[in-house]
Amino acid sequence: MANALREFLELSYAELEELNLAAKEQRLKRVPADQVREERMKYLHDEKRIKAVTVLFCDLEGRLHMLDYDKKFLLKSADNLTFDGSSIRGFTAQSESDLRLEIDWHAFYWVPADVFGPGKVMVFGDVLEKDGSPYAADTRGILKRFTEQLFKEKGYTLNAANEIEGFLFKGENAEREFYRTGKFEFVNTGGYYHSLPGDPLRLFIDTVAEVQRAMGFQNEKDHPEVAPSQFEINYGYTEALVAADTIQLYKLICRQVASKQGLTASFLPKPVMGVNGSGMHTNISVSQNGKNLFWDPKGEENLSQFAWQFVDRILTHANDICLILNSSVNAYRRLDPHFEAPNQIIASPVDRGAMVRIPIANERSSRIEVRSVAPDANPYLVMYSLFRTGLEGNINPDPNLRKAKRFLPDNIYDAITNFCNSEWVSKLLGEDLKSRFAELKQASADRCPRLLGNLVKIQEVQYHHEVYNQYLWNLF
Repeated sequence: MANALREFLELSYAELEELNLAAKEQRLKRVPADQVREERMKYLHDEKRIKAVTVLFCDLEGRLHMLDYDKKFLLKSADNLTFDGSSIRGFTAQSESDLRLEIDWHAFYWVPADVFGPGKVMVFGDVLEKDGSPYAADTRGILKRFTEQLFKEKGYTLNAANEIEGFLFKGENAEREFYRTGKFEFVNTGGYYHSLPGDPLRLFIDTVAEVQRAMGFQNEKDHPEVAPSQFEINYGYTEALVAADTIQLYKLICRQVASKQGLTASFLPKPVMGVNGSGMHTNISVSQNGKNLFWDPKGEENLSQFAWQFVDRILTHANDICLILNSSVNAYRRLDPHFEAPNQIIASPVDRGAMVRIPIANERSSRIEVRSVAPDANPYLVMYSLFRTGLEGNINPDPNLRKAKRFLPDNIYDAITNFCNSEWVSKLLGEDLKSRFAELKQASADRCPRLLGNLVKIQEVQYHHEVYNQYLWNLF
């Protein structure tokens, strides 16, 4: 009876998909922001069944944060939303804690009521200083400004799609309880493409795919991955900022669905030794006026000179940006050559150990695949660093650059050293952001055993940026 009295918004999955795809089309067509803002504000005002708007933003390490604003309050105060940034790792000091949120009305999502609760919608926000200027540690804002500048100055559209692997474990809080249990339990042991209809992994994948479809992801395929209890749910190619937002939503959806099923969706790169780890293979290309600049039917592997120069710059700076692409202690377990690890700083159409792979493609789908990215990396920093490095970085003149056997670091300490010593990273991020990020990574690394060893250590899970909370961080 109480629920019937509330009359909160609950839309069918078909209605959700229609709304979200229409909003996505506006975003990709770059409909003026003022027009979109006016439409969304009017919608919120007229739709009486909406009670709250969830505003999402990202911290420096890539962890997603959410604030629920009462709808009526938000409509009155959308231009003056503030929050305390001192409790966000990598953000402001306690003495300078106030920050602002500016709603990105293009990044607006209708969400399934059975997963996220009735009467709610979601929207991403950009973090601003008190005076309204962009906040230096807001990596989403950095990527957004970069993509907008390239489109305005050169007509470039940066395109990306991510293949994000994860594990499904028994128990609702398996990562946070790891310091007590010291182990993760698989929900099944089927392996690649194999999962019986109706088993926990298949039910999880099916449910996540349904939610993704409703939220406008434009799904492609989904399946169990190589390792036991491992999954991958693929969706469509899109513009880089949309792609980065979609990564955050993908992981949020997976975690929410798993929690409702009494399970845990984990994006630790290597939570279990002896089986394949999880990656976030990042497929990228650049287009101009609808033309794919990576395609050349007469080029080597059908890639243009523009694309090969893009690859060469990434290979040149591979060790510089490795900490951005692999930002946790646990990520370096995945860069193990015994399990198809993409730890070789080479480019290849066939070698799965290559950092950069050149997939078979046509004019529409021509792209490169950066395979060394971990699923727990900050997606905005990943997109920004790969695209800017590929477009503006230096090129090592070594004629064997694409084939010479060089390797990525096998531990986070070497990656931090490379990152801190890199002139390119200073140009990429600026000294302030560079030092903030390095300090966060050093703090986590210092709480973990220096040598990884043959067992996943409690500390590398406990102090992982996607797992820790205030209580866990202080258990030391």
